[in-house]
Amino acid sequence: MVSASHFAAFAALTFLMVIVPGPSVLFTISRALTAGRRDALLTVLGNATGVYLQVIGVAFGLGALVESSAAVFTAIKFAGAAYLVYLGVQAFRHRKSLAEAFDGAVPATRAPVWRLLRDGLVVGFANPKSIVFLAAVLPQFVDAGAGSAQAQMLVLGILLPVTALLCDSAWAFVAGTARSWFAGSPRRLAMIGGTGGLVMIGLGTSLAVTGRKD
Repeated sequence: MVSASHFAAFAALTFLMVIVPGPSVLFTISRALTAGRRDALLTVLGNATGVYLQVIGVAFGLGALVESSAAVFTAIKFAGAAYLVYLGVQAFRHRKSLAEAFDGAVPATRAPVWRLLRDGLVVGFANPKSIVFLAAVLPQFVDAGAGSAQAQMLVLGILLPVTALLCDSAWAFVAGTARSWFAGSPRRLAMIGGTGGLVMIGLGTSLAVTGRKD
């Protein structure tokens, strides 16, 4: 099975990869500012699930396919970019509803749990940063003499979503706390909704136009 040294080395690389803000971090911050801590944390959970689906895909061959096929990589990248832009447009369109949610005369509405998990899962699964990291790095930690390569990658790969879950949750708490200060003013709340939506649109656009060009 996986040796302690391989596990520790991959854990260190995973932490370094996660702490560099990428699509998931920015999406989490935008969701926390736009909808609050609860929605952000559920999104983080969905995102971690999506990332582990990447791990499963890499373990059973998707990594090699993405590494060799520009078409597959591009399809994953554009799917994630398009979904982020869609979520950003929705957040911008409904930016004034934040003020209404904090108005005592209008009951606050919460998005269904399944929808928040789905949003996070799609962003996590279509995140080019993590899929490229997994495809390029994860196979290098497989020990040919330690049993099934797929089993080793599934065990090592759990480190990425777990680390992302912890770090992104911290971002969600910080951003959710900052949101409470904005809640004192309808104008501030509208600014949160508009800014969060624009950040998601910009993030989706940047994913679409950057990355591997082959």
